[in-house]
Amino acid sequence: MVFWIAIVLGLAAAYVLGSTPTGYLAGKLLKGIDIREHGSKSTGATNVLRTLGKWPALAVLLIDVLKGAAAIVFARWFYACLYALPLVTPPTALDSQTSAPWAVCLAGLAALLGHSRSLWLNFAGGKSAATGLGVLLAMSWPVGLGVATVFGAVLAASRIVSLSSMVAALTAIVLVCVLEQPLPYRLLVIAGSIYVIARHRANIARLLAGTEPRLGRSIPASKAG
Repeated sequence: MVFWIAIVLGLAAAYVLGSTPTGYLAGKLLKGIDIREHGSKSTGATNVLRTLGKWPALAVLLIDVLKGAAAIVFARWFYACLYALPLVTPPTALDSQTSAPWAVCLAGLAALLGHSRSLWLNFAGGKSAATGLGVLLAMSWPVGLGVATVFGAVLAASRIVSLSSMVAALTAIVLVCVLEQPLPYRLLVIAGSIYVIARHRANIARLLAGTEPRLGRSIPASKAG
């Protein structure tokens, strides 16, 4: 019982870490505004760029990536500690080498959910793309690096962040399967990528309508979402 309580607490910690509302805090600290009332109303780096400028957006982007990476690093450390503590007795059927990837997978999903459904923002937030990249880089750096490269290439060609994020999410699914990652990691990437794309529903509608703004352009108030 103690083991399972510890697992739940570890996942809660990953969720709270992902919940850190970086973009919201940037708006409050730098301009005293609620960024959810401006632009796309998202707390992600792209809306920070439109609302606050380049350097705040870069800081938010880096911190959001670090949140995802930190959740994975924490999960690996925490899970190893559980097996090392004499007071915690894991179930005999659970081998640490086999079950650790599943714990990492769940922590990554918890961080993604935390970013998009932040505890501190009445369960609202960003689209989890940057946090997802951090999860990928910490989980499997070749996959993360490949995804970051594709994102940069599509962004350079299109200058549309949402399109770049969704293509990168699809690329993550391809790479995690081609590079023969463990089954839990594959499931995490597939579920996480679908979730990130689903969070871009409003962007998909604007892309189909030809009204999705490129970098340097703002979203009309009537089109924000």
